[in-house]
Amino acid sequence: MAAQQSFAIASIPGDGIGGEVIDAGLQVLDAVAELSGGALEFRVTEFPWSSAYYREHGRYIPEGGLEELRRHDAIYFGAVGSPEVPDHVSLWGLRLAITQPFDQWANIRPVTFLPGVTSPLRKADDVELDWIVVRENSEGEYAGLGGRNLSGRGPGEEVAVQTSLHTEKGCERIIRFAFDLARTRQVAKVSSVTKSNAQQHGMVLWDEVFARVKEDYPDVETERVLVDAMSAKFVLHPEQLSVVVASNLHADILSDLGSALAGSLGIAASANLNPERRFPSMFEPVHGSAPDITGRGIANPIGAIASAALMLDHLGLPAEADAVRAAIEATTASGILPLDLGGQADTRQLTQAIVEALRNSWTEAPAEGPDQSSAPPATAEAGS
Repeated sequence: MAAQQSFAIASIPGDGIGGEVIDAGLQVLDAVAELSGGALEFRVTEFPWSSAYYREHGRYIPEGGLEELRRHDAIYFGAVGSPEVPDHVSLWGLRLAITQPFDQWANIRPVTFLPGVTSPLRKADDVELDWIVVRENSEGEYAGLGGRNLSGRGPGEEVAVQTSLHTEKGCERIIRFAFDLARTRQVAKVSSVTKSNAQQHGMVLWDEVFARVKEDYPDVETERVLVDAMSAKFVLHPEQLSVVVASNLHADILSDLGSALAGSLGIAASANLNPERRFPSMFEPVHGSAPDITGRGIANPIGAIASAALMLDHLGLPAEADAVRAAIEATTASGILPLDLGGQADTRQLTQAIVEALRNSWTEAPAEGPDQSSAPPATAEAGS
């Protein structure tokens, strides 16, 4: 009998530990499909695009590759980065070569403090901390505008120009996205991050758009914070945060800081969203390819599995997404932790423990399992 709901997933393991953690996430998706009793099916197609593929073919994505991806409901991405290829070549050759043409303009990075995980923040011991970084993902400092010239003048004379692009449309859509997300959270607050005292053009435009948009959300608390002050706030007053919205570069840095404060980059999940759904969205852990531990079987799969939960949210399966997140929490709370969180579990053991926790919680749920009929909220893509 055919599944009630079938989803086409494009898997791009990429480089380094990407294949190891994506495999772990797919095992969890397989368990979700099995536990649904045939209601769900995830049809996975793997694309071997990686730095090894680049070295063999001279490009990361073959001709017509994006059109192939576009036929899928979502993209599950591992990592890109190799010692054999310069980082700017690999990033622009694969990840940004997908996010930009697919206009995945909203990047969501939850900062999640898991039970059983020791945070370097003393405040995390007695204060509930949970916030989301919303990253403008299409322009800003990663717009790719600029160039290098004048090398003919001789050694030491070359000039490089990197232009940050901020458009009113780009600012408004990500800021509205952040406000809509804040309305779905227990604390309805948006913190806008810029460096407008020094960057008096693009960042001031951002501030002006934020001031205009917030008038449409009188029920949402707001604040404007300079990026250096927000870095300090992440450490000193994280309990004041709910939704943090920032430009491409600022949010990239802040979200890594948030994940480190939660315990490790290995637990950090993200979603690259095209909210209009004209293109498939892409879900990835943010820890990178980690070539130093590739092949050792010790990679932390939690970030990839949590990214799969964000993908389930986006596919309209919020109950299943919550079940996966609960399985992660049950596993860490029981003391089963990977090496980067101070534990002893390898990738396989941790994945098996999460799958087992998922099975146990599913068994204890009502006979029909997670609610298949519940519609996701308007901002379900954010995985709030």
